[in-house]
Amino acid sequence: MILDQLVQASQQRVQKVPVRERVKRIQQARKMTTPVLSFEAMLAQPGLQLIGEVKRASPSKGLIAAEFDYLQIAQDYVAAGIDAISVLTEPRYFKGQLSYLQAIAQTVSVPTLRKDFIVAASQIASARIAGASAVLLIVAILTPVQLQAFITLAHELNLSALVEVHTTAEIKQAVAAGARIIGINNRNLKDFSVNFATSCQLRQAVPAECYVVAESGIQTATQAQQLAAAGFDAMLVGETLMRASDKGQAVMQLRAGVRG
Repeated sequence: MILDQLVQASQQRVQKVPVRERVKRIQQARKMTTPVLSFEAMLAQPGLQLIGEVKRASPSKGLIAAEFDYLQIAQDYVAAGIDAISVLTEPRYFKGQLSYLQAIAQTVSVPTLRKDFIVAASQIASARIAGASAVLLIVAILTPVQLQAFITLAHELNLSALVEVHTTAEIKQAVAAGARIIGINNRNLKDFSVNFATSCQLRQAVPAECYVVAESGIQTATQAQQLAAAGFDAMLVGETLMRASDKGQAVMQLRAGVRG
């Protein structure tokens, strides 16, 4: 299963870092007082917000961007009026790097999300040190105890936690763990198949007090309008934007007619 491989690779990465260094990162992050841009304030704005993704590859599609000027991509997104940027930092299957996130966070004027397969507290601390505004936490790969602890740590470090789900049961787990932002992934991480209808089918199961983000499989302005009508606060779009030759035009086409 692809998800098992992704988690195993993430665990191996963490284990290669000495325990002393992992503890040091957490301590350093706790001492940081420099503010980060608020991901939740972005979600609170009227209309359907657009989170554009910066990623070079994926396990299901292989190499997406042979030429990968990640800073230029991020700047093109911002110039087109994007609301936040998600940066893939997983190195093996997505060809990402934490340094991409750090450089983008230092350059752009919008919140940034660390998108990775987070299995350790030190990864959350590293995101804060790199300047991220939020981290992705995936319910399917964490125990309830881990999920609650990671959400608590993220909030302690002034980070938002985008808690990703794919089923009603996972929504309940996320809410029970203290999630304030729920990301409904249209992609089934067990086989990487995508069903756009998943978002709207699960939307009503998310409590009104939570922000809700639709993820994966979003390709057209019509789909964006459906998400806006269903009451989503944001949509996270990756491959559609990454494959567009004119990313600014692609951003504007997706958000046409859905801003408040």
